Amino acid sequence: MGKNVLHDFLDAEGRVTRWPGSKNRSLKAEVIEYIANKFEVNRDYTEREVNAILYQWHTFSDHEVIRREMYEMGYMDRERNGSRYWRTMPHTDFTASPDTDSEE
Repeated sequence: MGKNVLHDFLDAEGRVTRWPGSKNRSLKAEVIEYIANKFEVNRDYTEREVNAILYQWHTFSDHEVIRREMYEMGYMDRERNGSRYWRTMPHTDFTASPDTDSEE
């Protein structure tokens, strides 16, 4: 999986236009990493700031799923009450999954 496949999910402005199918874990990880890289490391964000960045980089109107996946994949952490978010580096290789690479 590489930039060519990810490119199929981006519009001319580099925004993610659709969410990969549920069985395509490695492509989901690529999409999440792509969006996570729009956040600065060593900077705190409010939930509103996180949402604004997510809205800027996708077009399918589901920022909650992106935010949740970034958290679950280890690209972002947060305070329990959601008052503060920050960019982290994942500690698991999500692309090394036995899941299928076909879109659902």
